[in-house]
Amino acid sequence: MTALRFLQITDTHLVGDAGGRQRGVVTLDSFRAVLRTALTPEVDVVLLTGDVVHDDPDGYAWIKRELAACGRPVLCIPGNHDDAQLLREALAGEPFRHGGHHDFGAWRVIMLDSLLPGAVEGRLAAGELQRLDAALAGAAVRHVLIVLHHHPVALGSHWLDAIGLVNATEFFAIIDRHATVRGILWGHVHQAFETRRSSPHGELQLMATPSTCVQFRPGARDFELDVLPPGFRRLTLHDDGRIDSTVGWLS
Repeated sequence: MTALRFLQITDTHLVGDAGGRQRGVVTLDSFRAVLRTALTPEVDVVLLTGDVVHDDPDGYAWIKRELAACGRPVLCIPGNHDDAQLLREALAGEPFRHGGHHDFGAWRVIMLDSLLPGAVEGRLAAGELQRLDAALAGAAVRHVLIVLHHHPVALGSHWLDAIGLVNATEFFAIIDRHATVRGILWGHVHQAFETRRSSPHGELQLMATPSTCVQFRPGARDFELDVLPPGFRRLTLHDDGRIDSTVGWLS
């Protein structure tokens, strides 16, 4: 396999009511519209990166209904609006895979649970940090993409940066011990963002992805919505460790 094609879908904020809205957007309709646009036959793996529902576990039934027969792995992690246990129970069995690390050809994808129960910000528990370290140590020659819900770097948005990954220093200390990490990917921030970070082993590609419903205005000091439409991210992971990625928006 010379390249792997991933689709990241994040912050769907579904509820049991098919007409449920977030800031005026019917989240089920926008989620379905994203799938129609983005879930093409070329996609090998789907990444579902948190805030799958908006505090309503009945919303998980819509994810199951729309993705259960998609014919490719769906790698899942919870966000701060999810209940991790109910997410696992509702989306049990193939194609859904929760947390853990997953090997695809020349790549290992590590899915991390940054949910801090009862909080909007995120934290990687000691067990998750240990699992990350072990998964990186066992990656051998595989390139690694790390996926979590909360952002581990500042975005320049005062209110959002207060609810990111609170133990990012510990997270990066582990990453910097390993030479195989190529990229870090997250949701949570409802906006597109890309930067690079220097590590002892070279540059890492850091990426955030817009929500399938509403977006937050980049750089805003306080909460503010953007006018951009629902979005998603496509990634192509090459055997040589390169990551090509584009953000897509509904027209």
